[in-house]
Amino acid sequence: MLFDWFTVGAQTLNFLVLVWLMKRFLYKPVLDAIDAREKRIALALADATAKKGEAQKERDEFQKKNEVFDQSRNRQLSQLQDEIKTERQRLLEDARQAANALRVKGQDALSSELQSLHQDIARRSREEVLAIAQKVLTDLAGATLEERMGTVFTQRLRALDDAGKAGLAKALKTASGTVLVRSAFELSPAQRDAIQSALNETFSCDIQITFDTTPDLISGIELSANGWKVAWNIADFLASLEQRIDERIKEQSEPQVHPAAPEKAP
Repeated sequence: MLFDWFTVGAQTLNFLVLVWLMKRFLYKPVLDAIDAREKRIALALADATAKKGEAQKERDEFQKKNEVFDQSRNRQLSQLQDEIKTERQRLLEDARQAANALRVKGQDALSSELQSLHQDIARRSREEVLAIAQKVLTDLAGATLEERMGTVFTQRLRALDDAGKAGLAKALKTASGTVLVRSAFELSPAQRDAIQSALNETFSCDIQITFDTTPDLISGIELSANGWKVAWNIADFLASLEQRIDERIKEQSEPQVHPAAPEKAP
């Protein structure tokens, strides 16, 4: 069999040209299209990955915000509960103080009423005792109560001890030799002269005396000079009576506690 080398060469040349043409006008566009598609796919995958990352980030931020919101809500709820508890305690304390104030007010009113009753009883007791003492003294001694008090007070001035004389003398020097004699009743001229004579004889000098009437002394006489006093009145004798009356009133004002009755067995 004979080979036609021209024909073989021509066919080889045609094949090469065909390959070149296919590579130039067919394979390269196909490859470029494939490369472009791969790039688009890669970009799409990268974009999807980025979006997935952003979505994960947003999800994490949302979850973090929820946690912060939950913490804030719990904190505010706890604070609100504390405020409610504090306000409740304050209202209870206000109510307790109001109740205590009402109780104290009632006790003060009762105490004031009892004090007024005590003072009224004490005043009436003093009046009765003074009236009885004056009547008895008048019947037995033949003198009024005021006269007897003046006599006793004059005797007390004459019987001052050394310490009493020294104290009164010092007070007289400070008071420029003037003394005040107060009495619950009007002293007669004879009583005033007797007191004046007792002072003059006690201190061997002429002492200036100012006389004044003060019913609060409760039938008594008081001599004072710059804070130094010599006094005699019936108040001392009535003090024990007032104390006993006060104790009796307190006993009656105290609440009586009765034992509770035993419960009956079912």
